[in-house]
Amino acid sequence: MSDAMDKKMITRYSILDSRKIMNCSTSRAARVTNYERRATRKGITLIEAIVAMAAACIVMLTAALLVSSGYRGWNQTFNNANRESRLGALDTMVALGAVGRKSNKVDYRLYAVTGGNFQRATPLVDPEEIVKGQAIEFRYWDTELDADIIRPDVNATAYALFYLDSANHKLKVDYGPYPPGGVSSGGNRITGGDIRTLTMAENVTSVEFSHTSRDMAGDGKGCVRMKLVITDPTDGSIKTTLAATLMRNVWPQ
Repeated sequence: MSDAMDKKMITRYSILDSRKIMNCSTSRAARVTNYERRATRKGITLIEAIVAMAAACIVMLTAALLVSSGYRGWNQTFNNANRESRLGALDTMVALGAVGRKSNKVDYRLYAVTGGNFQRATPLVDPEEIVKGQAIEFRYWDTELDADIIRPDVNATAYALFYLDSANHKLKVDYGPYPPGGVSSGGNRITGGDIRTLTMAENVTSVEFSHTSRDMAGDGKGCVRMKLVITDPTDGSIKTTLAATLMRNVWPQ
């Protein structure tokens, strides 16, 4: 009986070993077949190509949008900074400040302009009040200060007259010798000779100069303010520029 049981056990183990051997052979054969398939496959599939192309298109589209947005922003900034109205206002501010700082505080004129006639702007009631006009004449020294210049009767050697050419809507400045200055005794602007006229700004709607007077004759305290209004021809917008200059030179003292 023991021999019979041993035979059965041997037979059972033999069957199990055979099945294991077959399974191992099948698994090994499958692995070999998959490896051979992978080893013999070349290139990429159509789906992989489509996915790669889609990813590349997304990256390129994002880069194009960034470049386009940056270009539009730069172009808009450049156009705004170089508009004719902005450049004209800047030129006027620079000229007003440069001329004003070197002018004689006790000898300049603020004019009220009516129909091309220049009359000195004076206070209405009090010696000290804000007086407004449409033109300003600065008087300054444009030569070396020597014994012939530093005399009580020489208040300046040159002038700069800022005024509005209302017919052409331009803010202009006349540069010339002083005396005689920029305006005649009859209230007319002096032209010709050594006078040089420059256009500071175009498309000017209005300009207003003002100062605080110190007497009824219209003499001021040396601080001149400007309000310049320009209509931008590009879009019709109104640009208002405010500026001021302070005269520090006092002669004769």
